[in-house]
Amino acid sequence: MRRAAGTLLAASAMLITSACSGTAHPDKDAGGSTSYKLTKQTPAAAGDIDSFTWSIYAEPSSLDYVYAYDYPPNQILANVCESLLRWNPDLTTSPNLASSYSNPTPTTWVYKIRPGVHFHDGTVLTADDVVASLRRHMDPEVGSAWENTFRNVKSIDTTGPLEVTVRLTKPDAVFNQEMATSSGTIESAATLAEAGLDYGSPKGGVNCTGPFSFGSWASGQSLTLKKFDGYWNTELKPKAGQVKFVFLSDATTRVNAFQSGEVDGGWMVPADAYDQLGSSTAGKLYYGVNSTVAEEIVSNLEGPLGDAEVRKALLMAIDRKGIVKAGVGGVGEVADSLVTDNMWNQAPAASREAIVKDVPHYPYDPAKAKDIAQKAGVMGQRIVIATSPLDSQTTIVAQAVEQAAKAIGLDPRIETLSPEKYSTLFTDAAARKGIDLFLTFWYTSITDPLDAYGSLETGMFANYGGWTNKEFDKAVQDAAGTYDPAERAQATAKAQKVALRELPWLPLYTQPTSVFLGNRITGVQPSVAYLYYPWAAEIGAKK
Repeated sequence: MRRAAGTLLAASAMLITSACSGTAHPDKDAGGSTSYKLTKQTPAAAGDIDSFTWSIYAEPSSLDYVYAYDYPPNQILANVCESLLRWNPDLTTSPNLASSYSNPTPTTWVYKIRPGVHFHDGTVLTADDVVASLRRHMDPEVGSAWENTFRNVKSIDTTGPLEVTVRLTKPDAVFNQEMATSSGTIESAATLAEAGLDYGSPKGGVNCTGPFSFGSWASGQSLTLKKFDGYWNTELKPKAGQVKFVFLSDATTRVNAFQSGEVDGGWMVPADAYDQLGSSTAGKLYYGVNSTVAEEIVSNLEGPLGDAEVRKALLMAIDRKGIVKAGVGGVGEVADSLVTDNMWNQAPAASREAIVKDVPHYPYDPAKAKDIAQKAGVMGQRIVIATSPLDSQTTIVAQAVEQAAKAIGLDPRIETLSPEKYSTLFTDAAARKGIDLFLTFWYTSITDPLDAYGSLETGMFANYGGWTNKEFDKAVQDAAGTYDPAERAQATAKAQKVALRELPWLPLYTQPTSVFLGNRITGVQPSVAYLYYPWAAEIGAKK
């Protein structure tokens, strides 16, 4: 549900600055915030463990990295397949399969490939594997979910025994950063050729270089990874011999499995279980940094929500403080932006503070919102709000949006989809037909707001409503073509102001990354980076 960037979610600057120790919100206030701490790293593992079991709210549709855009596949692949760069739990980026890289001209990126790295089948990583893996994203027959990353790529070539050169048609400040995501994932060229359409499926699996290898996949039930003894990175060698992911779509079942010890842990803890698991004797609930914002995507601009004034009215009628209080137990913040404050970390401190403050605010005011909607002449018009029984907060958000739509005079209807069908809203335009709004927990995959705002440029894959604005597009292009962090931040801020004025997506709230660890295991670093960082390798036995 991301992308949720599935489902997925981000912490505010306040949360980031208090990471590791503080109480982000000392007391519950009128906004529904409550006390909770961010943890940088759980206690280190005391030793190795034979295996542990991990829960996921939905089964991945594929493990092919070109389609890895959502929480279920990414949290698995992060431990199996590696990218040229790595997104770390503190949201920094570092070399990975590329031991170094350079930018000799504004339109050239040169990657030195790390020597002595082996794929899980024992073959050695070469520059040709890198070229084959990256070029797949540019093949229209493949239909990569990450094609936007490669929109400015002119060529990708082997330029040495362990060197790959990417040439761009124009400067692109995001491209290199995206090499830490699925865009930069490297697979064996021979495996890609041999597996064909079976690649990434339960039958074909994957063959990469990560600390765990693909073991088995029982469709509808579970997926097992095995420790890879030939892993190159001695700092991230697995402490567990095996990880078994079980697919538990029912939130209550997941919580009960935590409590009984049937599973040892899981990311994205159901928010209505925060209190219950926070005091559990079966394990411990942790919160960490996030890059996710809960947002309503306006997927139909032909209906009443095609008018920006109506979108504004709807946002003003949504009780977002109430959602934070009732939907996530107060563990979150109302969002005024489509990105979390920590996405501006590359900007100088002074400009970052100004950018964060300089956004329009839409305070809860249903009476004023109704007046705006009446002037727009949309009274009584039907809108359809898609939702899925993933957890209680998703249901609460849908009901709150429905209530807001009614308050401004629209005629809303909630349509409930299965988790698997809901995921197709992010990939299949046909699945979005007849849907006006759907919820996403949109995470950025790099520490740059352009990752999110670039997705709303005209014609982009994730611009699900087909929104277009020339002023916005120019600001995004200006930002993408600027390598200087301060100048890029200013250009991106211009794009942000347009997006928040036009509201193609409605920002709702942020919340921290959550993870539950049972009493048998420890060692993980709670952070949204679990979608790209090999977090399972750090989990081992608790004392």
